[in-house]
Amino acid sequence: MTPQHMVAAGLFAEVKQRALALDLIAPDLHAEGADNQLALRTLETDWLAPARERYQRVWLGGISRGGQLALSCLAGRQGEMYGLCLLAPYAGGRITTNAIRRAGGLHAWQAGAAQQTDPDVRLWQWLKEPLPSVPVFMGYGAQDRFADGMQMLAEQLPDATHLTVPGEHDWAAWLPLWQRFLDLGHFSTLP
Repeated sequence: MTPQHMVAAGLFAEVKQRALALDLIAPDLHAEGADNQLALRTLETDWLAPARERYQRVWLGGISRGGQLALSCLAGRQGEMYGLCLLAPYAGGRITTNAIRRAGGLHAWQAGAAQQTDPDVRLWQWLKEPLPSVPVFMGYGAQDRFADGMQMLAEQLPDATHLTVPGEHDWAAWLPLWQRFLDLGHFSTLP
């Protein structure tokens, strides 16, 4: 997915339609590789740090892998942010989520040192520790092919606003979730 897909799907139009005092930026981090480390550094140095200098509150959001990246940014303490909007955040492959289940849950699960280069494994390792306290909105489609992993993820975010809508891993679910996030107004709440 590219930023142009987000525009075409109507995410920017939803902000404009509501006349919200919200600047929406969609950086393209595809070229940063699959392991997330370079993408996390680029996100912090090129996007988040400058945004924090310009804005009072900076929320980070993402869809699917972008949601995983946003959560990884928070969990890995890559930089400060005011809140997260996670739409169908990819919780990792079934190899990782099944290993966590077989171990009896996240806190019983131990990943090997060789697995630490895998962004899925790193995210779950980070989630063993308490996350910084920020508002989190998380939603996904009930028929999403990754819903079981997202449910596990939701259990690790007990203070988050969770929403499940009918739909799969596509815009038919993501756009209503985005609309709901905007309607809830979490991003405009003062500390």
